[in-house]
Amino acid sequence: MEPAQRERLSEAEYLERERASDEKHELVNGELVAMAGSTRQHSQITANIIRSLGNRFADRPCVVHTSDRRVNVATTRLYAYPDVSVVCGPEQSHPQDHNTLRNPTLIVEVLSDSTELYDRGAKFAHYQNLASMREYLLVSQKERIVERYERIDGDEWRYTRFTGGAIVPLPSVAAELPLDEVYLKVEFAGDGEVA
Repeated sequence: MEPAQRERLSEAEYLERERASDEKHELVNGELVAMAGSTRQHSQITANIIRSLGNRFADRPCVVHTSDRRVNVATTRLYAYPDVSVVCGPEQSHPQDHNTLRNPTLIVEVLSDSTELYDRGAKFAHYQNLASMREYLLVSQKERIVERYERIDGDEWRYTRFTGGAIVPLPSVAAELPLDEVYLKVEFAGDGEVA
């Protein structure tokens, strides 16, 4: 992700600009970062995850949000648009912007070439400052792989990799996410294979 502008913005300036903008931007270390478009695979995988989790939460107090719901890490001043976020129980919004969530339980990022290093590194480091966040999923759009980071004790995270037809347990939201549902109707680039 490349900064859209080199000027530094305060959080109030960012929120004001974002409300008036037709495009989405993240705020990373005080710099505005334009969000790139996504591939067909990225879009299908994201839609599949939202549908799968949404169906599981129909009668529960968990809510699934699309990438239109901004997440704020107050301690690091990150404002980001995760591909999928889930909050269970009452939502905590930013005091100046009710569209900005501050207490996601689960965050999902679908990896792309341009954001993978950031999603695995600096962005995950920011997200770890969310006391509410219990799980972080990284989902490949190139092959059937979902990686889960689960908070097990304070600041300790356990890594598990799921492939093939595995079912990803999501204890933070008392649900499961089958890879067959994540990759339903996904055609991987280059091989014409539909998962």
